[in-house]
Parts: sequence; C-alpha cells; structure tokens
Amino acid sequence: MPSISGMENKPIARTLKLLSQLMELHEVNPFKIKSVANAAFKIDKLPYPLAGKSIEQLNQIDGIGKSISGYINELLQTGTITDLEDLLKTTPPGVVEMLSIKGIGPKKIATIWHQLGIENVGELYYACNENRLAEAKGFGLKTQEEVKRILEFRMANSGKVLYAQAQTEAEELLQAIKSVLPNSLSDFAGEYRRRCEVIHYLAIIVGVDHPADAMQKIATLALLNNATIESDKVTGNIASGLLVSVIVTGKSKYFYTLFKQTGNEEHVQAVLKQIGTSADEFGNEQAIYQAAGMDWITPELREGLDYIEKATNHNLPLLIELQDLKGSLHNHSTWSDGINTLEEMALYCRDKMHLEYLGICDHSKSAFYAKGLSIERVLQQHEEIDRLNQQLNGFHIFKGIESDILSDGSLDYPDEILEKFDFIVASVHSNLKMDEEKATTRLIRAIENPYTTILGHPTGRLLLSRKGYDIDYKKVIDACAANNVVIEINANPLRLDLDWRWCQYAIDRGVWLSINPDAHRTNGFHDIEYGLLAARKGGLTKEMCLNALSLPQIKEKFELKKSKASY
Repeated sequence: MPSISGMENKPIARTLKLLSQLMELHEVNPFKIKSVANAAFKIDKLPYPLAGKSIEQLNQIDGIGKSISGYINELLQTGTITDLEDLLKTTPPGVVEMLSIKGIGPKKIATIWHQLGIENVGELYYACNENRLAEAKGFGLKTQEEVKRILEFRMANSGKVLYAQAQTEAEELLQAIKSVLPNSLSDFAGEYRRRCEVIHYLAIIVGVDHPADAMQKIATLALLNNATIESDKVTGNIASGLLVSVIVTGKSKYFYTLFKQTGNEEHVQAVLKQIGTSADEFGNEQAIYQAAGMDWITPELREGLDYIEKATNHNLPLLIELQDLKGSLHNHSTWSDGINTLEEMALYCRDKMHLEYLGICDHSKSAFYAKGLSIERVLQQHEEIDRLNQQLNGFHIFKGIESDILSDGSLDYPDEILEKFDFIVASVHSNLKMDEEKATTRLIRAIENPYTTILGHPTGRLLLSRKGYDIDYKKVIDACAANNVVIEINANPLRLDLDWRWCQYAIDRGVWLSINPDAHRTNGFHDIEYGLLAARKGGLTKEMCLNALSLPQIKEKFELKKSKASY
C-alpha cells in the first residue's frame, strides 16, 4: 500500500491518543498506555512533520520508542494501526464516541459501560436524567450535572435539539424581543410552535410598523449571538448553539406570515389552495382558515393533510388539556432508582401537581442496574403503600411495577406476584437489537399476558441518539386493541414514545393511551407536560386517555382488568 505521505502530525497524535484511551478502557499494560499517551502529546507539539521519516529517524525523536515508531510507520504506510483496529472491533461505536467527552476519562467510561450497561451518548444523557450516573462508582451529583451540561451543548451544536432543551432560551429570546419592541406582534413559528419533539432551528415572526428599525434592535440583543441582518430577517444563534431566524414583517401581513411559517409545506399549501386568492392581509389566523372554509387548526396539528378534511367538516377533535389529567402513572421512588421516597413522591403529586392519584412503578427484579425489586421487596413496598394510603387524605397510591419484558416476551414475575399489583407497565430494557419480526413478536407476547395493563415506551427510542428497535406498529397496536392494553406516551422529553405519528391509528383502533412522566424524582412529574404536547400532536382527547379518568373511574378500570386476568 502506498505511503500516506501527506498525513500531518495532528491526525497522527489523535490516532495515538485514541489508541491509548482504548488501551486504558480495556485495561492493557499501564506502562504501554502511558508511553502511547505521552507520545501522542509530544507529537502534537512537534515543530516538524513526521511523514516521510524512516523508522530509524523516528526512533531518535525524544519520547518515541521502538514500539511507538512502529505504530507511526504502520499508520503512515496503511492509514491505520492493527492494534487500534482490534480494540475498535471489541468496543461499541457509542462507547468510542464517549471517549471524546471532556471530563470523563477511560476509567470512568469503563464503569459507565460495564457497570451501567450504557453503550452510547444518548443512553448516557438519559442516565443523567434518571440520576443513575451519580450513583455509579467514582461519580457524584456534581460530575453528573457537568456531564449532562456537556452533552446538551454537543446536541445543540449538532444542529438539532430536543424541544425541552430549546424551551427556556426560546422563551427568554421572545420576551427580549417584546421588551425592545413593545408595540410589536410576535410569536414562535415553525417546528417550535408545532411542538415538534426535535427542533432544527428556532423561527420567530415579528410584526411592526417599521421593519428596518426593528431588525437593528433585534440584532443588538445580548441573547442572540452572531446576529446578521438578511433582507427581511435576523439570523443568529442562542447560547446552546441552536440556530435562530427572526422574520420581521409589517403588521398588516403579520398573521399571514405567521400562518405560512408555522405549518409544514403540505399543510400550508392545502389551506391556501382552498382560499384561492393572493390575499396576504388578515386580522388573525382564524380568518385565514375561515376564508378556506375550515375551522381554525391548532398549531400542533399542522402537519400534512391529516386534519384538513376534519377542519373542513367541522369535526376537529377537542384535544386533551393539562387540567384534564387526574393522576400520574409510571413513576419511580427510592425503592428502585428514584431519588425521592415513595411518600415524598405522593405528597408532591398531591400538593404540588394537584392530582388525585399516583401510580408507583419501580423497576422489577431483572433490572439489577436499577435496584429492581425482588419478590420479597415487592411485598415490603406494598406494606408501605397500604400504610400511606391510610394516611393520605383524598389521595391514593396504586401498586404498580415496571415489569421487564424478557427476550421471549414473558414478564419477569410469576403470575402469583403479578396478580398482587393494581396495574402492570410492561417495558423492554434489554436486548434492544432484535430485528423487526422478533421485536414485534416479543411485544405481542407481553401484550397478550393477561396482567399487562400498559405497554411502556414501545420502541425504547432515545431521541437524537438511539433509534429504538424496529417494530410493526400496526400489529403491536392491533394486539393492544385485542387485549385491552393501554399504550404509554412516555413523557420524558428524551423518549416521547409512543411516537405521536402513531397515536391516531391507536385511537382509531379503540386503544387508550396514557401520558406517563416516568418520573424518577419529584420535579420529573412536570415532564408530563411534554407528553401532553406529544399527545395533542397525535390528536388525543381526554376520553381516550387513561390518566384523565377520575380516581373512582380508574379504580374500576384496574379492577375490571384484574378480574379478567384471574379467569
């Protein structure tokens, strides 16, 4: 193979640094690790190129011994190093990516990989949200928060962020615009206004009397970095790295511009086609839809053509609201991997969230990484729940469990234990790499278990990092319809699983949905708001939402399910 004669010192140094990190990750001889790491550092600082030098010349360079010169020569000749390739073959790509995170060395990544079973950056970020990283050996809350901050910055700079990550900065920027332009009309548009789970850029529409002057003021805002004025808009980015486009127009065209910039292209064109004129001045958005012969469509539903016919026929669904939710199901406590006690979770749910009931669903025995409950500990937890239910006035804790779906689709407790719970959330947490047929069969078997009440986060996805396993959605949803199983919309903003795109199919098949925060601490209950946004995008009404039932209603529903399971 010809020599890679043009290779500069920096890529050589980076390659050796990666080799030293992988050696440390796999616990190779410490002396060898140190020599490779030191060589990487020195090569990066050399004032002359290594390419073109012979082995003998490399040997004479301070800090480069015989073995290192061999590595360099191999790299220059072939473009790679055999020892490096061998280590890469035994290391998941996501673990290799984690090695690039500043502040976490290979030893800590080995702990993350081997002890927590985390194999990519997305799973690591999720572990930070669940407080699992803080509990691992060699970590703590401070390190966990720093890792979380670094990962959020990386995601933002990749050009995409989660809706939840964009929210605080987006709201602050809009308020800043309103402050410098007090007489303006202004609102979000695009993906953010449609409450999409992932945001590629933030769009804001501003209507003013003097657009040129307004753009100058917007461009000077401290919250908007690298601001540039382009024709009718100001572009830049916010601190997280997310791109921003502020479109400025005259007040008379504000609502038309807001409409055009909110819905996706297919939706906007379908509405404009019904209007049939070139009018671009409207007093509000409702007037635009009225001109098209339609009811006003809420921004969440402006995806494609799904609701165009319903708006024309005046039968749009009355979407679920936050105040419709009466309880919170699928939550964790210190019995497994939560950070608040069962009593603290219940009191917060009652006193701060003003809900009627809490479903506690700590991890089951197979989730050893999350202190999953043995059968003995299940019975002990039930004793505490009984005691708390006697003390908590006007509030009820339901005995639930997040039971692991094993590889063959069975749940990880025997029936005599499953029947002791008020409800069961059945979820997959392991063996996430099955093909579509096997993964679908696995879920359907779990759904067919008479004790399964709710199918938890159906695909195991983690947004922006883990695709989740492929399933045949229609078969899975049809199985839920046939077995009276509710499907969860996991409200954690990293999951939002079931995907909203499949909610309407489930609703049409008569399958109820449950908006579950999967809270591992008290403030995790507030994630239910993100689940609500996803549910609204999917067209969910309160009549088809499990935790919109009142306490007496949901007690009756759980009891009916249990009575049928015992037949």
